[in-house]
Amino acid sequence: MKTVRTKVIERRGKPQIASAVHDPWRELRERACHCEACPLYRRATQTVFGEGPPTAQIVFLGEQPGDQEDRDGRPFVGPAGKLLDRALADAGIDRAKCYVTNAVKHFKWEPRGKRRLHKKPNETEIAACRPWWQEELRLIRPRFLVCLGATAAKAVFGRIVKIMTERGALMESEWAEHALVTVHPSSLLRVPDPAQRKDAYARFVADLGMIRSACRKI
Repeated sequence: MKTVRTKVIERRGKPQIASAVHDPWRELRERACHCEACPLYRRATQTVFGEGPPTAQIVFLGEQPGDQEDRDGRPFVGPAGKLLDRALADAGIDRAKCYVTNAVKHFKWEPRGKRRLHKKPNETEIAACRPWWQEELRLIRPRFLVCLGATAAKAVFGRIVKIMTERGALMESEWAEHALVTVHPSSLLRVPDPAQRKDAYARFVADLGMIRSACRKI
């Protein structure tokens, strides 16, 4: 809930009341934009904060922004984000009503010619960013938290999560009423065989469908 502070100002000799609205989301975003808790900020274009309504019932937590996200300053707008959009639509979930963010807020990359390729964040970098996504979840208090990939799952559960064996089941979490683990959509883009890619996508949609089904029952 927003709180309002007031102060008296002088204007042409008459005291007036001016209000300053305390917006926790704006303050959190501004602090995150100046984060230097780990060295990743030095090579990243900018902090990529979460995006979506603060009243979202579903939060998607990924690993880190990619090249396109780093340039645009928005999460899940690159190829993996577009695939996530399609999967959400196929699962009957409106992305506009969801909040999407990452466990790490800066893009970690290594050069490959003229390209900047994703490089997996280490434990120190993940720990440095932990306060940001935790505060996002404290403010939202979602019903469902979806961990996209192993890095996000480990950040949330504090242990190595075997995605392929633990995916698709609703679990307990201190950050939401229910948590679910599934693959990161970027992994589907790396499946070389078209038939296998189609099957992997169908299973990903089925995982997301668990949330849709749970929403109807709860």
